Amino acid sequence: MAQQKINLLEQFFSSSWLRTRITSANVQIKEMVLGYLVGPFCALISNAIFASYLNRYYSDILHWTDKSKFGLFATFMPMVSVIVVVLGNLMVGRMMDLTRTPQGKARPYLLLSAPILMVAIIGLFMTPRNSSPTMQMVWICVSYNLYYALAYPMFYTAHSSMVNLSTRNTNQRGLLATLSNAAGVAAVGIGASILVPVLLQGFLFVDHGGVIDTQASYNHWKGVILVLCLITFLGILCEYYFTRERITEENLKLKIKEAKLPMARQVKACMTEPFWWVIILYFLLFQLSGMVKNGSMSYYSRWMFNGVTGEGAAGGAMSALGLIGGIPTAIGMVLAWPIANKLGKRKAVAWGMVIAVIGGSFSLIDVHSLKMVCIGVALKGVGSIPAMYVTLALLSDVLDHL
Repeated sequence: MAQQKINLLEQFFSSSWLRTRITSANVQIKEMVLGYLVGPFCALISNAIFASYLNRYYSDILHWTDKSKFGLFATFMPMVSVIVVVLGNLMVGRMMDLTRTPQGKARPYLLLSAPILMVAIIGLFMTPRNSSPTMQMVWICVSYNLYYALAYPMFYTAHSSMVNLSTRNTNQRGLLATLSNAAGVAAVGIGASILVPVLLQGFLFVDHGGVIDTQASYNHWKGVILVLCLITFLGILCEYYFTRERITEENLKLKIKEAKLPMARQVKACMTEPFWWVIILYFLLFQLSGMVKNGSMSYYSRWMFNGVTGEGAAGGAMSALGLIGGIPTAIGMVLAWPIANKLGKRKAVAWGMVIAVIGGSFSLIDVHSLKMVCIGVALKGVGSIPAMYVTLALLSDVLDHL
């Protein structure tokens, strides 16, 4: 059954109107800007906003933490769903590994993810407020897992593979890795941490004397989500049409038949390789810390800082933190690779990690002072520069090694 689906994909992506708009043998400006910066930025911005606000939408607008209505649902639903999310990621990865089309093995899943993401995003924020708690819980479960276990893994697995499949030229690969990471950083920093808090937080969480107007907020979210769907869709199309899998094309042109290794052998190869464990554990901890920070920032800005009494002020504080942390990160796009070339990728990331930990610790001196927290966040941003821009190329090196 899986092989039949793969064959259908091969036929579908043989169509001329699905061909990449990149025809150059080497990476050029159009591919760098549209395929690895503008497209991914637009495609990733919705997920960045969800990382900061989805949990708060559930708690403050849908009131899923109200135990009289939902019981322990808010506690156990994410814990159970993580199993489905892991299985979904593995399934998408396996499907991509088996796929060979004239448009590559990863790019087809970029295009396929676009309509599924639109449906999933709308489902996340269209939970019927006036229905029974049981209906709301079922809706949240289905929409949450449709997005995080299928739609987003389909996009992000393909997106994160593009640098490794784009070219064998290590210098060009490093540049593409920097731009791809810059798109993700900008989506989180500019979109979810600066613009949305300062421009939209008071609109998305309508505050009347410290009490959220849930109906007005719900209606506002619906309008914003439709705009985000359109931006995400156009961003994915941009990345699809302005990227190219040169390595996959070479293998097809030379009729190189890749050995279909059994899953058990692939797992053994990874599990017995120290570099694999190092890079995977690094990404796990780095992503975990980022998710904790992004998911709690809206709550933190609203309730922890002295002098913050409303959603507008909370959005301003959150935007200030995003701007202070984002300035070093933006400058780092220029400095990351000179530092990595001087110290080596691994050493640059390791020393940056030390600086970032010191900065994070500095923020704990006075957790209620916006000034003290901003200083710590700025120092953390400096230390995070290698992690933001170098690690995707480091991961590509590990994959080449494997």
